[in-house]
Amino acid sequence: MTAPASKDSFGARGTLAVGDASYEIFRLSAVEGAARLPYSLKILLENLLRTEDGANITADHVRALGSWDPTADPATEIQFTPARVIMQDFTGVPCVVDLATMREAVTGLGGDPAKVNPLAPAELVIDHSVIADIFARPDAFERNVDLEYQRNKERYQFLRWGQSAFDEFKVVPPGTGIVHQVNIEHLARVVMTRNGQAYPDTVVGTDSHTTMVNGIGVLGWGVGGIEAEAAMLGQPVSMLIPRVVGFKLHGELPPGTTATDLVLTITEMLREHGVVGKFVEFYGSGVTAVPLANRATIGNMSPEFGSTAAIFPIDQETVNYLKLTGRSAEQLALVEAYAKEQGLWHDPAAEPDYSEHLELDLATVVPSIAGPKRPQDRIVLAEAKAKFRGVLGDYAVAEEQGNADEASEESFPASDSPAITASNGKDRPHELPSAEGRVSKRVPVTLADGTETTLDHGHVAIASITSCTNTSNPSVMIGAALLAKNAVERGLTRKPWVKTSLAPGSKVVMDYYEKAELLPYLEKLGFHLVGYGCVTCIGNSGPLPEEISQAINDNDLAVVSVLSGNRNFEGRISPDIKMNYLASPPLVVAYALAGTMDLDLDTEPLGTDPDGKPVFLADIWPTPQEIQDVISSSISSEMFVKDYADVFAGDERWRSLPTPTGKTFEWDADSTYVRKPPYFEGMTMETTPVTDITGARVLALLGDSVTTDHISPAGSIKPDSPAGRYLTEHGVERKDFNSYGSRRGNHEVMIRGTFANIRLRNLLLDDVQGGFTRNFLAGGEQTTIYDASVAYAEAGVPLVVLAGKEYGSGSSRDWAAKGTSLLGVRVVIAESFERIHRSNLIGMGVLPLQFPQGQTAASLGLDGTETFDVAGVTELNQGSTPRTVKVTATKSDGSKVEFDAVVRIDTPGEADYYRNGGIMQYVLRKMVRS
Repeated sequence: MTAPASKDSFGARGTLAVGDASYEIFRLSAVEGAARLPYSLKILLENLLRTEDGANITADHVRALGSWDPTADPATEIQFTPARVIMQDFTGVPCVVDLATMREAVTGLGGDPAKVNPLAPAELVIDHSVIADIFARPDAFERNVDLEYQRNKERYQFLRWGQSAFDEFKVVPPGTGIVHQVNIEHLARVVMTRNGQAYPDTVVGTDSHTTMVNGIGVLGWGVGGIEAEAAMLGQPVSMLIPRVVGFKLHGELPPGTTATDLVLTITEMLREHGVVGKFVEFYGSGVTAVPLANRATIGNMSPEFGSTAAIFPIDQETVNYLKLTGRSAEQLALVEAYAKEQGLWHDPAAEPDYSEHLELDLATVVPSIAGPKRPQDRIVLAEAKAKFRGVLGDYAVAEEQGNADEASEESFPASDSPAITASNGKDRPHELPSAEGRVSKRVPVTLADGTETTLDHGHVAIASITSCTNTSNPSVMIGAALLAKNAVERGLTRKPWVKTSLAPGSKVVMDYYEKAELLPYLEKLGFHLVGYGCVTCIGNSGPLPEEISQAINDNDLAVVSVLSGNRNFEGRISPDIKMNYLASPPLVVAYALAGTMDLDLDTEPLGTDPDGKPVFLADIWPTPQEIQDVISSSISSEMFVKDYADVFAGDERWRSLPTPTGKTFEWDADSTYVRKPPYFEGMTMETTPVTDITGARVLALLGDSVTTDHISPAGSIKPDSPAGRYLTEHGVERKDFNSYGSRRGNHEVMIRGTFANIRLRNLLLDDVQGGFTRNFLAGGEQTTIYDASVAYAEAGVPLVVLAGKEYGSGSSRDWAAKGTSLLGVRVVIAESFERIHRSNLIGMGVLPLQFPQGQTAASLGLDGTETFDVAGVTELNQGSTPRTVKVTATKSDGSKVEFDAVVRIDTPGEADYYRNGGIMQYVLRKMVRS
């Protein structure tokens, strides 16, 4: 599709010659004030210049950006048109389901179904479906991928249909890599060329960690699948010109620290500073000292500190990385020439205008982990044992009688050494340091291979090198392998209760492991390849060995996972595990050797060598020079060229899938994976007027920091849950339930799993966790949230959710909003919202309201038993958005609580979506009219 010509009010259109090629560009120098702008705003400015149409994007918008006041609060709405869209399969499948449904709806409204087509390049990487069922054995990868295809055949056939039915839509098959790593290694262009134009690569993605691409100078961030669909269909993303936080870096990381330590430090700093809704931009002399892989690691964690984006400018390090990853010489020349021409090339001495400033001396970074339940809760490694002991009491209960050590001493005699690791687990028990001074409950366990051991609170049940954050980073991946080598050579092995897994971000990792001959050492410690995917970080850690799981659950043990990912929210990693810690890949290996969080890695040994000498972490930690030597000798651009040569073709399993054809999809009435959703049922070309809300009941009363992980269905499906009962009723055996993520294309499963997280605390109930509520139509009896919603829907009662601060933080999950809407929730009233979730609620026709400043549900005396009326919403029908609406909560005795809630429809574009009943309905009507 040819983009409509820009009105070019500023005379910015010109040409740029690069070698033998010539491109049309829009010069930023044509706009007064452009030179002083931060890098990220220069990219937005070019976007407006190129897409100026005089209606949605006007000369006034361009001027507003050129004259940006860094001190002002965001107030000017602009329309940002991303160059492309990127998706992963959990979030991408519902996007394609919705596109397929829109094709049918367009036909029903008298339009042409072929109009429903991505207008911008849309690429989907299947990386969220592989589960680490099989681990610590040579065939783990092949067996896990076979299981993945068995479970997901319907979904994959559907995606293959989409690849053939839609133009500009491509699918990277399973077993290739993690979406964000594939993005930086192959898909990202940095500078796009299309229809004779050259312009900055920009992207929105259906995964919040899309910001990883910020590390190579590409402006992009995660949006809900709902917004991504609109972007694919040519709708600009409505946004306010943001505040930009300048983060100045100087110095260099000290030996012994990693990119993970750096990113956890930055995450803690930015969370404390407050950057929600803002851009973060790195600048200063220290930028040059940050390798590209570390930049990508920092960009990746943007959602964890809450910013929209966290970007590094283009410089020589960017170009070197593009060369390493196999981009063409022509592309390298274009990136450098364009960036320099447009003032987008990093100047270490420059001080652009920023709204706020932070600064970090890289030399002050120390080894760190984060946990046990939030990525921003950084812990200095030297204090990890003390901090673990400090919070253990919140998760664990001690033995009721006697000391735990005494209780198990007869069967498991204490060791003379502080920590021993037998090379043969069957010869002697695996003792750990005394549990004196903390809650302890030692439980004897016999493993499947006959190994006798003990489990206790704080034992590491999962140690996983996994997720996009770190597995794209050669320094930490090589560091982990060298640490494994040194450990094996000293005679150490992992503790027998630890489930170990290795899930790299791309095939290139395995190439350089093999070239460096390091894989045998990782495998000796149980870190066999389990898949190329998010795996543990997304909740696909797979079941723990049965005897371990039973011991944990029978004795209510608070065990631990250690992973190299970016998310460690409660209930996310494994239903058996209460405490989760983020760590660098080398520390993941170290904790697999230690077997417990209750160990000071600075002062206590990981184990003993065959001569009985203690082995400390410092003894086996590789030096920066050792790591760099392996990187230099083992990684080449040829590896990237080879692995990405035919990236969309897939293996024999992918190519042999039977694929449906046709413009519209033939829905299978028996499918439990892909079903036609009800969003467009009864839809007409005319909008239905917005109404006030009366007689609403509270579905859930929630506290602070309720994340989209608490709201959106994820992880395994329990047989006795509403979703489990639905699958059973539809003939699915328990072993074939698969995960919620894999069934995101079936709204029936997803509605039943919304608000069903096992760690959710609905304050309507006393001390009950999980997806439960009270049904006030049945005297307030306890029932599941889904069953209550059905009862309310049958009675025509609208629903409301009350929440605290940071409601909806976490991944950019469209189902957190879709599920909320389909449950019948009309309004969410919170103390504050996370940006993406608030936007997604509007995109699904749910009204986000904020309590008055300083007020909460508790301070207003609300307990959730009230009936709610919301008046003033109808102002939206007159084309304006009210600043506040009147909320009246009526108690059972007839008394009333009244307050003015702030309407969090922040832009005119969002108001349009709400008036249309949602973003998809808005796009569909616009498409048919065109």
